[in-house]
Amino acid sequence: MGTTTEATGAVLTETEWRARAARHEERVDALTADHLRRRGAGERHPVEDFLFTYYNLKPAQLRRWHPGVGTFLSGAGARERLDERFYVEHDAGGVGLDVSAFLAARPVLDFVERLLSAVASRPAHLGCFGLHEWAMAYRTSEVRHGQVPLRLGHGGTDRVVESHRIQCSHFDAFRFFTEPARPLNTLQPTREAQADLDQPGCLHANMDLYKWAYKLTPAMPSELVVDCFVFSREIRTLDMRASPYDLREWGYEPVRIETAEGKAAYMEYQRDFAERGAVLRGRLLEVCRALRVADPRT
Repeated sequence: MGTTTEATGAVLTETEWRARAARHEERVDALTADHLRRRGAGERHPVEDFLFTYYNLKPAQLRRWHPGVGTFLSGAGARERLDERFYVEHDAGGVGLDVSAFLAARPVLDFVERLLSAVASRPAHLGCFGLHEWAMAYRTSEVRHGQVPLRLGHGGTDRVVESHRIQCSHFDAFRFFTEPARPLNTLQPTREAQADLDQPGCLHANMDLYKWAYKLTPAMPSELVVDCFVFSREIRTLDMRASPYDLREWGYEPVRIETAEGKAAYMEYQRDFAERGAVLRGRLLEVCRALRVADPRT
């Protein structure tokens, strides 16, 4: 993952912040080049395009560098930022985030901080085996990735669902279950209960760290947003490898969660993601707390 100065109260020289911005842009260009090429050619990728279709941050927005709350930009070039929303001159000697204006316009901070804190306080529950993707294809001919064949066919997919205990706790996965699959889940997640149900072993809860990072842009350092993007893309790869879809044509070997070996492999991946997600979640919470400290209204 990249490095970043998060909520440090630092004043960066123009040479320093321009170098950081350039490194960020180069990193994002490398990460988005294939997607932009496919988009221009009218092509679709069932794994790598997900972060640009499911989430609503555009590549150009991801590329735009922001220092984040508590870091100030000095030099003549910093004044260009005053034309952007949420940037003002500070007594600290540079241009930086207008915290009060940002918080007034983005009330999502309360929810994000509460959700991240709640998830961080819980142990990771492993062993869901990615069956949410299977439940989305249960007893239907209208699967979400119609251009990709089902590895076990429709009948085999249905049998996997029926022979397992489905225990999905994440609302944004559960809401895509087919109607016949919904009653098979041990929980009935809702948006209102998300902070009560999300847990650090859940692939989708960890994938969403990217969403919460960009929801708090420009208060969130852009390097951290991209760290979350890279992490989310890696999780999405496992999500699809463990799904009922056959992605070998795209170069992805399946994690066969219908077998004992596949289950064991999935849990190892899941454990690793839980540990790494905890680190990123902690970094996001640091930024949330820095916003609270910097809020002139408190």
